Amino acid sequence: MLTTKEHPSADRVWKTVAESFPAISRATVYNTLNLFVEKGLLRELHLDPDSVVFDPKLETHHHFIDEATGAIHDIPWDRVQVCNLESMRGFKVREYQVVMRGTKRH
Repeated sequence: MLTTKEHPSADRVWKTVAESFPAISRATVYNTLNLFVEKGLLRELHLDPDSVVFDPKLETHHHFIDEATGAIHDIPWDRVQVCNLESMRGFKVREYQVVMRGTKRH
């Protein structure tokens, strides 16, 4: 999980681990993923209302979701520019990320 370039859900991680360790429980995988998030080894992303995925890439970056395939692509931080954060009076922005949706050109 810590070296993947994908953004798997907990269920997908469990299914992959279960192929090599059939006796592993879903709860063990979920608890381990949550512990990794708590310890700062993974980021938990809520990119869709019904789905949580995990991201091992800890440095700041954005995401592009390919609507044709469902694939989530990492976009380097400096490839997207967000302007006028200072004009958001009454808000103190601690962090942000841009999530784009569309289709990847081939």
